[in-house]
Amino acid sequence: MPSTAPLLATELADTGMATATATVSLYDARPFFEKALAYGVQHKLISQSALEAMRTDAPKGMVQIARYVGNEFLRPELEKSKERLVNLVSLHLEHATAGNLQQAAQLLATHSLLSRSKAGSDMLKALIAMPTSSHFGMHGHSGFTDNDIPLLAKWTLRSLADYQAELQVRAQVAQVIDAAVWMADALGMDIDDLAEAGKDAEAVIRTALLALATKHTRLPDWVAFEKMVLALRKKYASGGQTPSLPLPAKLPAQYKEVVETVRQSLLADWAKICDPAIKPRKLFDQTPAFMGRYFWVEDALSEVDHYERTASAVWSKATGGHMDDSSLLTLFFCIAAQAPGKTMLTEKTAMTLLRKIRKTGFQPALANAYIGQHAPELDQADYVKMWADFVADALAVLQSDFDHTLQDALALLKRDCNIA
Repeated sequence: MPSTAPLLATELADTGMATATATVSLYDARPFFEKALAYGVQHKLISQSALEAMRTDAPKGMVQIARYVGNEFLRPELEKSKERLVNLVSLHLEHATAGNLQQAAQLLATHSLLSRSKAGSDMLKALIAMPTSSHFGMHGHSGFTDNDIPLLAKWTLRSLADYQAELQVRAQVAQVIDAAVWMADALGMDIDDLAEAGKDAEAVIRTALLALATKHTRLPDWVAFEKMVLALRKKYASGGQTPSLPLPAKLPAQYKEVVETVRQSLLADWAKICDPAIKPRKLFDQTPAFMGRYFWVEDALSEVDHYERTASAVWSKATGGHMDDSSLLTLFFCIAAQAPGKTMLTEKTAMTLLRKIRKTGFQPALANAYIGQHAPELDQADYVKMWADFVADALAVLQSDFDHTLQDALALLKRDCNIA
C-alpha cells in the first residue's frame, strides 16, 4: 500500500489531541465527523482504545473505498478516498443524530469507524436505488447495482443538505409510484405489467379514479376506456356537472395526499374530457397535452375484434383502415355526390364530381344515412358532427353560381379532403 494510506490516521491523532481545547469559532467548517470526534474526546466519551482502533481502521477504509470506486494504487485516488471516508461517516452521524454531537460521539465510541463508513454508504445506495421519475419504464426494481458505482462515487462527496434535498424529491416520486401500484393492484394489474406498459404513475392513478367512478373492476384497454369516457360524457356533460371522484375507500393513509393531488389534476381536465366535440381517440391519443396523461392496457387484438364486430363489411372495405378526418370526409363527400365511396380522389375525379353536383345536386343526408348504417356504433355521433361541420362550411361554395371554373370548390376539397 502506498505511504499515503496513514494520512487519515495521523489526522485522527491530531484531532484527538489538539481540538479538545480549541476555541469555539463563530462558524465551524469542519466535517461533522471531526466535530463529533473532538466533542467525544473533550467530554471523555471516546476512549483511547477507541481512538487507536480508528487510527488502525482509517487506512483500511481508505484503501477499501479506493478499490471500490477507483484504483487503490494511485495516490490521488487515496487522497480522494480520505475525503470520501470522512464524508461518509459525517453523513451517517449527522443524519442519524439530527446533528447532536453528544449522540454522534457515543456512536463513534460504541461502533467501529468502518461500520459508520458503511452506514453512510448504505444511506447513499438506498438513495440511488430510489426512483427519480414516476414513469414505470424509467427505473428498475433491482435496487443498487454495480452500474451505479460511478454515481455513488459522486455522492460520497456531497453534503448532507444535498442528500436530504434529493431524498425528499425521490421519496415523493416513490410515494406516487407506490400509490399507483396499490390502485392498479386493486384493479387487477401488478407492478410487472405496469413496468412493461411503461406509463407514468400519475396516468395510472387518473385512469384508476375514472374506472372506479364508472364501477369498473379492472384497468381498461382502449375499447373499455373509450366506453368509459363516453359514459361519463353522457352522465355529466349535459348538466355541466363535475363529479366528486372520491378516493378509494380502502386507500392506505400514506397514499391519500399524493392521490388527492393527482385527483385535482384530473378535475382540471374534466371540461376537455366531457367535451363531445372532441373524439376520445383524438383527445387522449393525439392531443399533445393529453398524450400519455391517461392509461389504458394496449391490446391490439381487442381493438381489432371490437372494430370488426361494430363496423360493417361495407365500411371496412370503403375505408380500407384509413380513419383520419380527411379520408372520412372524402368518403362522405363521394356518397353525398351519389358516387362510389373512396378515401382518395384524383384532381380529375374531384372535378368530375363537382360538375355532377352542379347538375344533380348535393345530398348530405345520404352520407348521414351511410354513417348510421355502416360506421362503428361508438363513432357514429362523432362522424355525423364532423360531416355536419364540413357541410355547413362547404355547401355555399360547392353550389355557388359564381364559381364557374370550380376552382374555389376544388380548393376547398383540397383543404379538407384527400385530393391527389
